[in-house]
Amino acid sequence: MVRATGIPYATARRFQPPVSAPEWTTAFAATSPAPACPQGPVPFLDDILGTRYGELPGSEDCQNLSITMPADIGAGEQLPVMVWIHGGSYTTGSGDLAIFDPAVLVAENRVVVVSVTYRLGLFGFLATHTGRPGNLGLLDQLEALRWVQRNIAAFGGDPGRVTAFGQSAGGDAIAHLMASPEAPSLFQRAIIQSAPLGISRGRAKMNHAMGIAAGAVTEDTPAMDVVAVEDRVSQVARKYGLMAGMPFGTQYGHAPLPPEAEIEAAWNATAPEIEVLIGHTADEARLFLPRSPLVSRLGSVRGIGGAAVIAINWAVTEAVYGRAARKFARRHARAGGKAHRYVLTWGAPGNYYRAAHTVDLPLLFGNQRIWAAAGLLAGATWDETNSVGRELRSLWAAFARGDRLDDTGGIPGALHYKAL
Repeated sequence: MVRATGIPYATARRFQPPVSAPEWTTAFAATSPAPACPQGPVPFLDDILGTRYGELPGSEDCQNLSITMPADIGAGEQLPVMVWIHGGSYTTGSGDLAIFDPAVLVAENRVVVVSVTYRLGLFGFLATHTGRPGNLGLLDQLEALRWVQRNIAAFGGDPGRVTAFGQSAGGDAIAHLMASPEAPSLFQRAIIQSAPLGISRGRAKMNHAMGIAAGAVTEDTPAMDVVAVEDRVSQVARKYGLMAGMPFGTQYGHAPLPPEAEIEAAWNATAPEIEVLIGHTADEARLFLPRSPLVSRLGSVRGIGGAAVIAINWAVTEAVYGRAARKFARRHARAGGKAHRYVLTWGAPGNYYRAAHTVDLPLLFGNQRIWAAAGLLAGATWDETNSVGRELRSLWAAFARGDRLDDTGGIPGALHYKAL
């Protein structure tokens, strides 16, 4: 296994669009992980995923990517490329977090994985009435994909077989990147995992209110003070219902996205050139339900508590993830694209979270040492987890290679998919 880490793909001043990083004409020591965009802690995710706040240094100069590849790539060999866009509600995470280590995926399936770090929160995903642009994090991702096209052949990757894959906000970002006319020249396939597309529309009033609340932040505000303001800005979103669960995010009508009324036409225009595998977990909402006082009270009611939690989980999972994924896949297929839709049903036996949001991550990345402390997996042996994970990794890699998926298929007892 060979890694090249912390490679700059772009540069940007605060609140400004990125520009391509200059090409290197001398040796570059790609040995340090990409720094994370400045962000605050999320203790409940640390417990569930086994992460630890501050494991990577923070820096606004975070437009970096890392490459993991087999050590024995032959001269002239070109392997499928998988570009990872991490999730984290557009406010947390980083491409080089240990939980996203793609070494097992690469070793088992002989692919090249590029992990992208991009701007988050107020640094990357909120326009303001003062003219500050939105979608800067999306523009970062486009620069990373352009860098891949220009350079990945030097690392044994095939620029004509690029799959963008991402989970949660990362999946949402990939779906929205597909609205760019440039998208088919940057990636030919997309794996969209647990994207909250059900709350991506009708956000203009919320974003406007948030932008006003963020107006005091300037180009000179210390980075961690900007992060502190993010919490206050998020409070403004609370009256907007489910959308407040991910207040920062993509904004229509701001580059590279068209106005909201034109998004479907933009997606339809690129659909014939991008093959899609899109889906979600069966119990997405269970990751978040324990944080709701109302759900906790309902769950404790004798006789009906369990049924109430099941009903709420189903309703929220459908509203935020399920219906929107099906709609996206159907529209993509009608527009002439190839689309498969999946549902991941595997969860650790006896675990409250079951097939919750993020359960696909330990399956996809499969590092036992890193994931051993994850509360999400309590109740399953590593052999049980990895047995499913190996098949999931194989399926994702087969799609990235360009292998034709059957009209229906999956992993027995864990995942099923169907063509649209």
